[in-house]
Amino acid sequence: MLNPFSKPIKKKQILFLSLFVLFIVATIVFVHNNHFLYDRTIVKVLETEVVEKTEVINQLGNTDHLFTQQITAKIKNGEEKGKLIYLVNEFSTSKAYDHEFETGDELFVDIDSTREYTGELEGTIKDVKRDKYLMYVAWVFVLVLLVVGRKQGLFSIISLVINALLISYALDVYLSNPHWSLLLICSIAAVLFTVISLLLVNGFNEKTYAAVIATLLATFASLFIVWLVLWGTLEKGLRYEELQFITRPYQVVFLAGLFLGSLGAIMDVAITMSSSMFHMFEKNNNIPVKALIKSGMEIGKDIMGTMTNILFFVYVSGSIPILILYFKNGSPLGFALSMNLSLEMARALAGGIGIVLTIPIGLYVTTFFINRKRAGL
Repeated sequence: MLNPFSKPIKKKQILFLSLFVLFIVATIVFVHNNHFLYDRTIVKVLETEVVEKTEVINQLGNTDHLFTQQITAKIKNGEEKGKLIYLVNEFSTSKAYDHEFETGDELFVDIDSTREYTGELEGTIKDVKRDKYLMYVAWVFVLVLLVVGRKQGLFSIISLVINALLISYALDVYLSNPHWSLLLICSIAAVLFTVISLLLVNGFNEKTYAAVIATLLATFASLFIVWLVLWGTLEKGLRYEELQFITRPYQVVFLAGLFLGSLGAIMDVAITMSSSMFHMFEKNNNIPVKALIKSGMEIGKDIMGTMTNILFFVYVSGSIPILILYFKNGSPLGFALSMNLSLEMARALAGGIGIVLTIPIGLYVTTFFINRKRAGL
């Protein structure tokens, strides 16, 4: 028998998808034409020409090339909108601190002067306008989440946006009130992150409650252990040079970053264990507690190694460019590693401690909720 409501539902789905695609197109078109929103002068590159090339060799024998590029661009906003401007750009082969620009690129510039005889404008390049590229990447990320996760993917996006706003607000609060404890602010934020993320994605149920409690217990326990270790070792071996420019207590800032950095991995382990154990219970309500604990421990062991490796690669990968720079300039291996990897390794180890603690904590917290649900059947 045909479902009389199938046709209207299909039409609603098509209408929703059409509106969604239209919204994507509208945002992309808008970000390509939003120059009027900026106070700084924006130009679009029309022509480029490399007029000079110089080879440079430093005292260690490293060779680089410096290029001088002349650029003709069109002003896209402000009082000089529509006029041509002439720019000079210098860049190197390494492009560590500079860029080679191409036709179609949009740049932020300062208008310096007007040529005396021709009236042509000259300026200085300050930055690159990247919002359209960020929009592309953001929509790819959103579409992948929606296609794979569907409803849960949508809630994941919502929780991500809320968490981003929360951490921005938390940092604003700390900057406005420097006498407040950053660890206390981050602790409150961590509780909110955990509750919002897990409840939005997994719903209001015993599985989620168990994951929330396990996440918070493991996170705070790992923070306490790390603080205890740092206190006992007098923080020997940690190089805080990269944090000393923030004009705030860098030890506290490091602990706060370490605290929030391990939260995501701990949350993932907690919800994985909780979901798996509740799934086993729902398949067999009479499963013995010992068998449930044994199965949960096996699941925890399987994900422990991969999650620890993920943390290690995430933290260490960010130091690869600066490590290459140190090695290219003849720095000893031990010095380069200690200068750049001490904090990253500490973060990875702290996250690993949190992951390992999450397994037994999540195991027994989930078992408690399962026993309570079993008693209510």
